[in-house]
Amino acid sequence: MRVLLSSYGSRGDVEPLVGLAPRLRELGAEVRVCAPPDEAFARRLADVDVPLVPVWMSARELTKAAPPPSSMAERAAALIAAQFDVLSVAARDCDLVVAATGLLPAAAAALSMAESLGIRSVTAAFTQLEIPSPERRPIAYPGRPLPAGVTDNRVLWDRVTRDSNELFGAALNTSRATVGLPPVDDVRGFVLGNRPLVASDPVLDPLTPTPGIDVVQTGTWTPPDDRPLPDELEAFLAAGEPPVYVGFGSMPMHAATDLASVVLHAVRAHGRRVVLGSGWAGLTIAGDQDDCFVVGEANHQALFRRVAAVVHHGGAGTTTTAARAGAPQVVVPQLADQPYWAGRVADLGIGVAHDGAVPTAESLTAALGTALAEHTRTHAKAVAGTMRADGADVAAKLLLAAVRIP
Repeated sequence: MRVLLSSYGSRGDVEPLVGLAPRLRELGAEVRVCAPPDEAFARRLADVDVPLVPVWMSARELTKAAPPPSSMAERAAALIAAQFDVLSVAARDCDLVVAATGLLPAAAAALSMAESLGIRSVTAAFTQLEIPSPERRPIAYPGRPLPAGVTDNRVLWDRVTRDSNELFGAALNTSRATVGLPPVDDVRGFVLGNRPLVASDPVLDPLTPTPGIDVVQTGTWTPPDDRPLPDELEAFLAAGEPPVYVGFGSMPMHAATDLASVVLHAVRAHGRRVVLGSGWAGLTIAGDQDDCFVVGEANHQALFRRVAAVVHHGGAGTTTTAARAGAPQVVVPQLADQPYWAGRVADLGIGVAHDGAVPTAESLTAALGTALAEHTRTHAKAVAGTMRADGADVAAKLLLAAVRIP
């Protein structure tokens, strides 16, 4: 049995596939992953001996370029065309395509190519926020804010659905026509189908009603990570009390000027040392400072168990990894689903949702005061003990069982 996993997006959109692929292979499947051609993604997949089928441009370069919202439809058209081109070959001998909703047009293209080839397909989301519900507001597209004063979530979801069709519908249907497929009227509805998987933890992301859609929550697809921490980082950790980790992953943090200095000021105000994750923002410090260690790629599962708190952007993966490690969090949300995860961290009492996307020395110092308090650490440890660790196993069994059904 051959399975193709497809996702286009940042690290948080690819890392779950690094968790799912080995579980599928253990159950007898041959697996390949279609994702952006970033070197970091190729390395992570190589760690679990899964081949990368590269598609379109580097996600990091796309993020750094920060294209204006007005170019979204044009970019989506190029991505859809690239997906059709690559998957027409990569998926041809497969029995199942799993399309992750990192970027909606990429998922729509992957599902369309599976349809064209007569292959079974399943959609996977990494948060329930992708799925319409009267219980929650949708995430607006850049440059297309939700109408002010409207509180009816059904109306807002209708608006976002129209935006999806306006932005992606023409390009998707143009590519579908090239392989003899009929047009799609509702891009989001087409992607979600009737039974999508949601690969999130039920403690962090408890499901709310989704009328008309049979959502299956598997738990997160967290890859096992036994990579040792760098020797220099090990020495830094051993040289004093647990430091605070600060990193913003794939966020470029364009608006935050002199962010490293802000971080140092806030962490030092609490008498703590700092591990600074350089990330896609390229954070660094000037000179040799004994209480600060700058790290690039590292095993967050191992590192977060050894820090006093984690300050981050609120990506689903980072939030989940910190929560499972029992580390208190300060979430500085930037976009998309990140305000939601910040709110969940605050609601669970395992950390703080920072007010605003640009931290100052004063605001970050105050947020860390709450995160480093004993009651927050106690809550964080308690919640960590309730989170499940079998999401990838659950998903792999469900997926392969679906393929075997006549």
